[in-house]
Amino acid sequence: MIRIENLTCKYDNEEAISNINLEIKEGESVALIGPNGSGKSSFLKLINGLIEPSEGKFYLLDEEITKKKLANNVFSKKFHQKMGFIFQNSDSQLFCPLVYEEVAFGPSQMGLSMEEVNKRTLDSLELLRIKHLMHRVPYHLSGGEKKKVAIASVLSMNPQVIIMDEPMNGMDPKSKKFLKELLIKLNKAGKTIICATHDFEYVDGIFERAIVFSEEHKIIRDGNYEEIISDEEFLKEHNIRLCSS
Repeated sequence: MIRIENLTCKYDNEEAISNINLEIKEGESVALIGPNGSGKSSFLKLINGLIEPSEGKFYLLDEEITKKKLANNVFSKKFHQKMGFIFQNSDSQLFCPLVYEEVAFGPSQMGLSMEEVNKRTLDSLELLRIKHLMHRVPYHLSGGEKKKVAIASVLSMNPQVIIMDEPMNGMDPKSKKFLKELLIKLNKAGKTIICATHDFEYVDGIFERAIVFSEEHKIIRDGNYEEIISDEEFLKEHNIRLCSS
């Protein structure tokens, strides 16, 4: 589904991702792990079309994704309907006056009927158990509530791929448990899940595969999640914390 070939990304001539090659198949659940600054967030932004590679190629469903294609409004809308990205900082994602409008924004841009937009919005609010917040102002919510609104605003577009950057940040233990169960349910329903995380305690059971980034912004290991997380010597060697965030 997603294919990366010889991909390098630079900011101000500093490498954020270095010569990445990998493939993620439809329906996989993949954790990106590694120390802070290892390139996980940059990789997520790249596959969501927010930044472009300095070298190499990125394919979605066998179609190369380029800056020129993403500049086309029709292509860009279709691309972002397939790839749903939940930012680490929810304040970067929320911009509408009310929670309902926030969750309805994506579907309303898809050319759907008002009836369908309303249905998707209410279904997503119900799924995240935040229907009671629909008339609230997003910026007045708690960190955990904002995160749930951000997730609902992505799920209302029914993307094929759900991309999350540290999704447990700002959530209390009860909300983390709820999100874990939701991600497992979405993956079982066929959604591809790609998630950068440090919160190993609360993501247990979500992922089948882990991709490990090093401090040199390279992929140094790619394999079974449980095997990698159980390799304490390897994680310690590469400065990856075992505790929850």
